[in-house]
Amino acid sequence: MPAFLRLAAAALIGALPAQSAHPQAWPVKPLRIVVPLAPGGGNDTIARLVGARLAKSLGQQVVVDNRPGGGSAIASELVARAPADGHTLYLVSTSFTAAPSLVRNLPYDTLRDFAPITRLGVVPAALIVHASLPVKSVKDLVALARAKPGEITFGSSGIGGGSHFGGELFRLATGTDLLHVPYKGSALVTTALLSGEVMMAVTNPISSLPHVKAGRLRLLGIAHSTRWPLLPGYPTLAESGVRGAETVIWNGMAVREGTPAAIIEHLHTELVKAVNQPDVLNNLAADGSRPMTQSPAEFGSFLRGEIAKRQQVANAAGIRAK
Repeated sequence: MPAFLRLAAAALIGALPAQSAHPQAWPVKPLRIVVPLAPGGGNDTIARLVGARLAKSLGQQVVVDNRPGGGSAIASELVARAPADGHTLYLVSTSFTAAPSLVRNLPYDTLRDFAPITRLGVVPAALIVHASLPVKSVKDLVALARAKPGEITFGSSGIGGGSHFGGELFRLATGTDLLHVPYKGSALVTTALLSGEVMMAVTNPISSLPHVKAGRLRLLGIAHSTRWPLLPGYPTLAESGVRGAETVIWNGMAVREGTPAAIIEHLHTELVKAVNQPDVLNNLAADGSRPMTQSPAEFGSFLRGEIAKRQQVANAAGIRAK
């Protein structure tokens, strides 16, 4: 190419506007946070709290869209079909990683169709029993369950939920024969425990604490590797001789795969800020939770591990996908 043409080309390129590494016009409309559960629970609460913060920082309205049903499959399909433009967010939790083990022929790919942003909050489950059960410790419960195979019932918030897998993990780790009784939500599990309809549950301890203090229920241990700072007086299951039954209730945020990396990074920054605001921290603590944020890569690795773990538990427990 002649020199004058090279110079002209260079001048033309230099005159072009520089391309920003950040999205040039985002968000351009209200954001939606899809929650795969009914309003009122802990995941719905955190979605609304961080949504309010995002609305302030991004200058757009944020709407929480509750889409319960199908073990999160209904909400997941909705997000998987949404435009990959960063305007539809997804509040994911345990049910999201359990779905591949429970539902055949999902209309989406759990790993391929979603881009992780960050984990938000975590709370370990607790082993809680009805006060009439003649046990004072985890060791007592294991001994009783072994002496009465199939007679000790454990409640859960539904097949595939965190409390179901928590109960199955405890059963597998202790080699006991427990009878699973599923309910439609964690509130009903607490009600069933109080009435004596079920004898135990591995669930979020916060809703049960008033009944524990009143002597109607008994908290035997925390299903975590270390003592939980918000409940330091209770031993872990590992301290009580049961290892491999750790059950952490968690939630996080994702978007559809293909969303520009700059938008994901922007959302990550804003979500980390949001969960560390005093009002959000107080609400998390009221639910027994603590913030635990991760980079998109770290959260993606965590999700892959959770999906594999859920599949292993489902296989060991004989849970068949339907």
